[in-house]
Amino acid sequence: MSKYIGYIGTYTKGESTGVYSFTFDADASKLGEIKAVAQLDNPTYVNLSQDNKHLYAVIKEGNQGGVASFEINPQSGELTKINTQVIDGASPCHVSVDSHNRQVVSANYHKGTIDAYLVDENGHLTPVTSIVEHTGKGPHERQEKPHTHYSGFTPDDKFVVAVDLGIDKVITYKIEEGKLEEVHSLLVKAGSGPRHLTFHPNGKFAYVMTELSNEVIVLSYNSETGIFTELQYIPTIPDDFTENSQGSAIHISSDGKFVYAGNRGHDSIAVFSVNQVNGELTFVEYTSTEGQWPRDFAFDPTEKFIIASNQESSNLVLFARDTETGKLTLLQSDVTVPDPVCVKFLHV
Repeated sequence: MSKYIGYIGTYTKGESTGVYSFTFDADASKLGEIKAVAQLDNPTYVNLSQDNKHLYAVIKEGNQGGVASFEINPQSGELTKINTQVIDGASPCHVSVDSHNRQVVSANYHKGTIDAYLVDENGHLTPVTSIVEHTGKGPHERQEKPHTHYSGFTPDDKFVVAVDLGIDKVITYKIEEGKLEEVHSLLVKAGSGPRHLTFHPNGKFAYVMTELSNEVIVLSYNSETGIFTELQYIPTIPDDFTENSQGSAIHISSDGKFVYAGNRGHDSIAVFSVNQVNGELTFVEYTSTEGQWPRDFAFDPTEKFIIASNQESSNLVLFARDTETGKLTLLQSDVTVPDPVCVKFLHV
């Protein structure tokens, strides 16, 4: 098999109508077949169940926000809506599902909250089972209150980790039957604005992308206690770059050898090699994303390619990835998707 199906979450403030699918032919090294598969308001982030049966998208419905559940046709990529759950207020910015497709959590930037849901065997979302509201602020002008930007499950599904840009915190929650209970809070560098997190495949390290200070924070992780400890800070943009740049996505290769971090403004992906003993990073290179404001990117299922989404220039970009050096080579940058944010592939 060399042809894979992926999904794009978008902002619908312009020409976009919702969630789009696309295909990637790894043998031909080509992206194509862009089509709208779900009409939703601002489905900026999507995530897929491990068994490829369900897609979850953040949504806005009038003055309410929440999560929508869809059934996936794995052959065609078509989506069929199952149900939505919304509550009053702004819509979330991130959604995750555990490996058993039993629990879903969303992060809400505007409210500074995490919402939890249960999922039945047919992919139906229950009403919200738990809401956690963060408190505090930070020194940066954008840190006037909490801004939760990410919530996701630990590799063993035992905990949920929230990353809050507004209060410079990485917070661990125990989760059982959709109920969240805080177990640990790590205060990172003041004004750094942590945004997204990814775990090393060995489960011992995690990597946090900061939006405000444009750095990767390397953390050690104790899977028994849910406690994180800081190990390293490393910049994602050159020291002499003085224009506005804001960190975006962060992802790690499944062999744990390379970390990739997106820079909006510098309009690049920074590549780092990983020390497998202590988890620390060494800078490899910057690669231009051939567009403006790279919001996200994803490895294709072979991990020999990376597909990036430029929000402001509305294009997808295809790179070949050298699995030995981690370096990226531009292959294609002319694929149009309106206001793309998030990129996800069906699991293989």
